[in-house]
Amino acid sequence: MKERKIGIKERVFSFVLYGGLGITTEVFFTAIVDLINGSVDNLRLMGVSYIWMFPIYGSTSILFPIGFNLLKKYNRFLRYFVYGICILLVELIAGFALEQATGRCPWEYQTGWHFMGYIRFDYLPLWMAFGAMIEEFHRFNRSIGITE
Repeated sequence: MKERKIGIKERVFSFVLYGGLGITTEVFFTAIVDLINGSVDNLRLMGVSYIWMFPIYGSTSILFPIGFNLLKKYNRFLRYFVYGICILLVELIAGFALEQATGRCPWEYQTGWHFMGYIRFDYLPLWMAFGAMIEEFHRFNRSIGITE
């Protein structure tokens, strides 16, 4: 069976899908964390994100297929662990780059086990879960021909 070539439209669409999924997940996550911490006013569940996050999450559509193809032969836990570490690395690089470009990192972790406010090591299990979700999202997108 001949493999279909992914065109520019599919790549842009994929970038938008991954960016939208990332921001949506982040908004849900921040709303739920606020609810758990008791800082939600009248149960409004107002999650937050930053516009900077859209291209960062969108870049997953480019980076994830590479990582997935390298890791797909390994067991799930190892793949999820590597995804989590890679996400922390991207978060560190993006936070540092944004601070250099704008004078401030949009997220500044001040609690938890963090590194210079850019990343929280205690979020590794959450990033692993996010990586698992992205893997399933990627498999689905690949099955319908959006990604390779």
